[in-house]
Amino acid sequence: MTLPVRRIAEVAKHASRQLAAIPEVDRTAAIRAAADAIEQARDLLLRANAHDLNKASELLATGEISAATFERLRLNDEKIKEMARSMRAVSDLPDPLGRILQRTELDSGLVLEKVTCPLGVLAVIFEARPDAVTQISALAVKSGNAVILKPGAEVERTAIALVEVISQSLLASGLPEASVGLVLGREAVRELLGLADLVDLVIPRGSKQLVEFVHANTRIPVLGHAEGVCHVYVDNAADLAMALDILDDAKTDYPAACNAAETVLVHEAVASTFLPRMAERLRAKTVTLRGCEKSRAILSDCAIGAVQDDEWHREYGELVLAIKVVESMEAAIRHIHQYGSSHTETIVTEDRAAAEEFLAKVDAAGVFHNASTRFADGFRYGFGAEVGISTSKLHARGPVGLDGLTTYKYLLRGAGQVAGSYHGSGARPFTHKRLPTQ
Repeated sequence: MTLPVRRIAEVAKHASRQLAAIPEVDRTAAIRAAADAIEQARDLLLRANAHDLNKASELLATGEISAATFERLRLNDEKIKEMARSMRAVSDLPDPLGRILQRTELDSGLVLEKVTCPLGVLAVIFEARPDAVTQISALAVKSGNAVILKPGAEVERTAIALVEVISQSLLASGLPEASVGLVLGREAVRELLGLADLVDLVIPRGSKQLVEFVHANTRIPVLGHAEGVCHVYVDNAADLAMALDILDDAKTDYPAACNAAETVLVHEAVASTFLPRMAERLRAKTVTLRGCEKSRAILSDCAIGAVQDDEWHREYGELVLAIKVVESMEAAIRHIHQYGSSHTETIVTEDRAAAEEFLAKVDAAGVFHNASTRFADGFRYGFGAEVGISTSKLHARGPVGLDGLTTYKYLLRGAGQVAGSYHGSGARPFTHKRLPTQ
């Protein structure tokens, strides 16, 4: 029998309070046991995934989902092994809980500590990614949080099977079974978003429409990003061969990813040299190019299409690249701030001063020098995995790993002191002495 959404959230809240007090060694062992169980459940998972793929093939035929989305749905032996490896990588990370961030002596025998702790209950709404289940579950348990997963309809059977394997494994390891829960259907999303008394953070992973819907329909704090409109700026002092390699990777390594480049900005001093070489290389990889007036003039032999005024904001998510020639780095930065999504931006240049100025001035979660935007990823940052990417400036920003799933609380240890002793006639003075955190 399927529990009502509110009841699922209630048991998750209870589980989160148990998890917060479970030692790190037990949480780590439970995640590793769940990773082993995922590999042992290969046949079950492939059967469930085959059901999802069969339904998704109909959506692919009607154009309701893209070929890239369909491929993201697919499980095979290597993907199952990779999901287990990712869970183990998270389990091996240092414990994010109980870290003393600050210690202050308020008075003799009265010590205040600022200590990391879990957020509580996470609600993660995602589309078309079986590996999201394993990554998020491992990160949640490692950080002492309970999580309620809401998968897209296209991946429901696979998600049900994965959550069943994980939750039973956690239970066998002595952790609350409700540490990882699942809700299904669109109505469940609306109910979940209304549970501000039980859910502490909502993380939408999917389309711009999904993220905007979540923001507009909840009072719960939301962590996420609506778009990944990332830029590569090729400076007048760029190593052009390096710029070609970086742009090629940023656009073609995984074009559906939110950290893929959507626009290349090229300094006018190198545009006539760089753009023909770029066009030859990217068109050989079936990239469709669209350009501003100056870039189209330089690439007149290629007959590339024009970028419409409202198109600079677009996250293509496929092998399409917009091109703009700019007169200076300042112009590139203005374009990024006007049309970017504060996700990830990179400059290619051998001018160290220009690079440092770009890194300082560009307002984004990730700002890179001589590196592909594709490095904006929790695993590549050494986080083990990520629950998503945040472009918010509050709490977590960029790829969100374990640290982004924690907050802190203040612990005060005294010896009978009362606040009244510290004001009025004969008040005791505070010492406010900073103490070592170790």
